Amino acid sequence: MNIIKLNAIDSTNSYLKKMAASGGVSDNTVVVSDEQTSGRGQMGTVWRSEPGKNLTFSLFKEIRRLQREEQFYLSMAVSLGILKGLETFDIPSLRIKWPNDILSGNAKICGILIENIFKENQMRSSVIGIGLNVNQLDFEDLLNASSMKRITGIHYNRDEVMQRIIKGINEMEQLVENRELGLLKSEYESMLFRREKPSTFKKPDGALIMGFIEGVDTGGKLVIRLEDEVRQRFDLKEITLLY
Repeated sequence: MNIIKLNAIDSTNSYLKKMAASGGVSDNTVVVSDEQTSGRGQMGTVWRSEPGKNLTFSLFKEIRRLQREEQFYLSMAVSLGILKGLETFDIPSLRIKWPNDILSGNAKICGILIENIFKENQMRSSVIGIGLNVNQLDFEDLLNASSMKRITGIHYNRDEVMQRIIKGINEMEQLVENRELGLLKSEYESMLFRREKPSTFKKPDGALIMGFIEGVDTGGKLVIRLEDEVRQRFDLKEITLLY
């Protein structure tokens, strides 16, 4: 594993993508920074993190067994791999809030941004950005945010946490390499936050709907059973799960 440590950078994903474009990156290359000045999340959101207390890093993976329409399976593997790593620290009540936020109870402790690289319709590689709240205690106005230390009271060695997270991702990525996609999907769905519980969702126009999360389809859309027993599929731009 090649680890590149930086004091500060705009975005570890952007830095690693530039490295990959130059052709000088090998599988499992990691870029980690104490501070990200322009950390990015899903849908253009900003990932805010107190410098020196958390983990902000990006992992380069060579992925050769997925087609473009199967790319959400990598997101499943990464989410489950992070859970696998966090379980070794006895973080309680871990769940995945669709599509790939990591929660402990109702509190978000980790966000993921995956940027895939394709040649024609075949995935070639991926830059996996991870922001994990480790030792930060104060989250000001960030409702539903927490950290490993805030949850357990334990101060963590960030390098050790990163190594276990990467180990977990590599273990789960083997399901992708072995094309065990059905097993991967089943494990992911079993860890979904609020699965089969009555939940409220908000649409872009502000309208609220009630339903039950059943799982995801192969493209990563959320499958919701509505009150009239009709099942609908929604992508990330179409619906938001409220806490």
